[in-house]
Amino acid sequence: MFVFAVLLALALAWRLRSVLEIVYVSALFAVVLTPLVQTFMKLRIRKWQPSRPVAVILLVLSAFILLGLFFFLALPPVLHDAQHFAEEVPTRVPGIVARIKGMPMADKFGVDSLAQKSSQLVTAAAQYVLASAPLWLKGIFDLITAFVLCIYFMLEGDEAYRYFLSLFTPNSRARLDRTLIVAKVRMSKWLIGQGSLMLILGVCSTIAFALLHVRYFFLLGVLMGLFNIIPVAGGAITILLAAGIAATDSWTKMAGVLIFYAVYVQVENGYLTPRIMRSSVNLMGLTVLVALLAGTALAGVVGALVSVPTAALIAVLMDEYMVQNDPEAVVLANTANLPPSD
Repeated sequence: MFVFAVLLALALAWRLRSVLEIVYVSALFAVVLTPLVQTFMKLRIRKWQPSRPVAVILLVLSAFILLGLFFFLALPPVLHDAQHFAEEVPTRVPGIVARIKGMPMADKFGVDSLAQKSSQLVTAAAQYVLASAPLWLKGIFDLITAFVLCIYFMLEGDEAYRYFLSLFTPNSRARLDRTLIVAKVRMSKWLIGQGSLMLILGVCSTIAFALLHVRYFFLLGVLMGLFNIIPVAGGAITILLAAGIAATDSWTKMAGVLIFYAVYVQVENGYLTPRIMRSSVNLMGLTVLVALLAGTALAGVVGALVSVPTAALIAVLMDEYMVQNDPEAVVLANTANLPPSD
């Protein structure tokens, strides 16, 4: 009966995997945002102090105000650049083809037919967008559902957490509680670290593209910062877009864009990420890379988005329940870090 119950539970979980994915992402972001809710709860206006529901409402209102400021101040130039980009794409294709034809061995890649097929590619892209409209609508619905669930988790998360702990014995319950609190702190710091990396990349990209006189530099800088929330893939996609736009003017601008990104990646990986992310989630670079690969393989973009905080949670649980911190292991670890003696 126990084996049958386990198999039935696994089959049900597989059947509901999309729902469980939304629930997990919502709960994860609720844990990450809980410190902000607690910050609002500590506010005091004379004798009045906001309760948890009021704090959640204040957090949501603050998020909408920031989005409103972004739409009011930053979105108009972004939309202006996006409109001009869409209008100039058909007229820029022949110029790009002419530049590519000037490269060595370009005739071996069928460049001559690229201009003729450009209209067909645009038509196929439009048909694909129309055909994938139901998937986009489903994605928007899932996003709204995750947002509502995240609010409920922030409102009733403490009760659900206490019920979860009640499933364990008192001794195990106290240990698990301490471990999960440590994990929550690490996961909450991940949001600050990721936001800092997004802001730095967005500002640096905008300044670099403006100095290189790349058209639509404001749009590209905003996209670079926003897409950086998707580790590895986000930056690669946007830099290819920026390089393609720069190539419509000159190969020099394209080379400048690629050189900027190559230098920035080295600085980010060698200086920014180790100091920002390691101080927040305390994970090795190898662990972060493996987590990104596993998260992307399991759940695509969403998996890559939540892979690092999930890895932080798993690392805290492993440190508490699996890592053997006996004296002999500590001596071996310290010995391994010593330089070889003569």
